[in-house]
Amino acid sequence: MKKIGFWQLFALVIGCQIGSTVLISPAVLAPFGYFAFTGWLISGLGAISLAMVFARLCGWFPRTGGPHVYALEAFGSATGFFTGWTYWVVSWASTTAVIVATVAYAEPLTGPLSPNSSLGLQILILVAVTWLNCLGVYAAGGAEFILTLLKFIPLFALPILGLMYFNADHIQISPETASLPVLNRLSHVVLLTLFGFIGLESGTTPAGSVENPSKTIPKAIILGTLTVACVYLLNSIGVIGAIPSAELAQSKAPYVDLTQRLLGGQWHILIALIASILCLGTLNAWTLSTGQIALGLADDKLLPGFFGKTNKSKAPYVALILSALGILPLLFLTTHSNMAEQITLIIDFSVTAFLFVYLVNCLAFFKILIIHKDRSVWDLLYGIVALSFCLWILSETEWQTLAIAFVFVLTGLPIFITKRSR
Repeated sequence: MKKIGFWQLFALVIGCQIGSTVLISPAVLAPFGYFAFTGWLISGLGAISLAMVFARLCGWFPRTGGPHVYALEAFGSATGFFTGWTYWVVSWASTTAVIVATVAYAEPLTGPLSPNSSLGLQILILVAVTWLNCLGVYAAGGAEFILTLLKFIPLFALPILGLMYFNADHIQISPETASLPVLNRLSHVVLLTLFGFIGLESGTTPAGSVENPSKTIPKAIILGTLTVACVYLLNSIGVIGAIPSAELAQSKAPYVDLTQRLLGGQWHILIALIASILCLGTLNAWTLSTGQIALGLADDKLLPGFFGKTNKSKAPYVALILSALGILPLLFLTTHSNMAEQITLIIDFSVTAFLFVYLVNCLAFFKILIIHKDRSVWDLLYGIVALSFCLWILSETEWQTLAIAFVFVLTGLPIFITKRSR
C-alpha cells in the first residue's frame, strides 16, 4: 500500500479545517460586529495549543485512529471506546453542514433549487465522495492535495480585494446580540469560530498510512493549524468589512455576494464553482478521517471487527458506507431550514461533542506527560492553555447544548455493553 507524505497530510489537516465554515462564517458572525475578530483570535490560540498537544501525543503513539489511541493508553479501554465512538459519530454527523454548503454555493451554477432537488444533489455528492474514499487513502489524499490548492484562490484573492473596500460603518452588532452580556457574546462567538478549527487533529487518524508518522504528523498538524488561523482572520476582516452587517447576515453565499458587489459581471459564477470545490475538499478530508477513525477502533478491538473490513485498496469500506448512511437522515431533517440555521444548529452540537474528545485528550496528555521522561516546561505551558481553553468553552455552553451533545457519547452504550458482555 502506498503511504502519504507531508504535503498530502498537510492538505488533509487544512482540508478538514478550511471548508464550509470559512465560506458561511461571515454571514453567521456578522451580527457580532468586532467580536467576530476577537473570536477568531481566541479560538485560534486555543486551536494552536490543542494542535501542539495532539502533535506530542502522536509523536508518542503514532497509531491509526487518532484521539481514541491516547485515551486508551492513558485511561483504558472504556474511555478509549467512548472517546473514539464520539469522535467517529460527530465526525460524520458534522459533515452534514459541509454538504449543505456545497450545494448552496453551487446555486449560481444550477439556478434556484427546490428543497427536494437540493436534497437529491446533496445525496449524489455524498455517494460520490464515499466512492472516492473507497479507492483508498492514497487516492483520497492525492485528490485532497489538488482540492486544497484550489481553495487558496478565493481565500486569498477575495479578502484582499475586500480590504480595499473596507468600511468600519459596515461592522455593526445586531440588536439581539447587543442584548446579551459581553461574556456570553464572547463565548458564543468563540464557540462558532472554533468550529472552523475542528479537524486540527485529523492528521493523527491515518498514522498507519503515513510515511515516518512520528515526525511527519506533528509537523503537518502544527503548520496546518497555523496556516488556517491566518487564513480565517484575513477572510473575516476582508468580507465583514466590505458588506453591511444586516445584508451579510442574510446572505446564503457571502463570497459570491462579495464578488458580485465588487466586480459585477459573471465573476460570481467562477467563485461559486471554486467555493463548491472548496467544500468538496473538506467533505473528502472528513470522509477519509471517519474511515480511519473506525479502522483504528476496530484494530484496537474497541469496535466489532466488521468496522475494520477493508477492500483491495485497504480502504475501510464498511465504515465509510455506515458513515454515509448516518448522514442521510440528517440531510432529510434539515431540508426545509435556511442554510445559516442549518449550519448554526450543527455547529453548536458538533463543537461541544468535539470538545468532550479534546478535553479527554488533554487530560490524557497530562497523565502521560507525568510518567514520560521526555518532557519540558514548554509542554506544560501549552498543555495548560489547551486544557483551560476546553474547560472555559464548555463552562460557557448552555446546559441544553451540553446535554444534547452528550447524546453522541451515549449512542455508543449498546455496542459497549454488548462487547463487554461477550
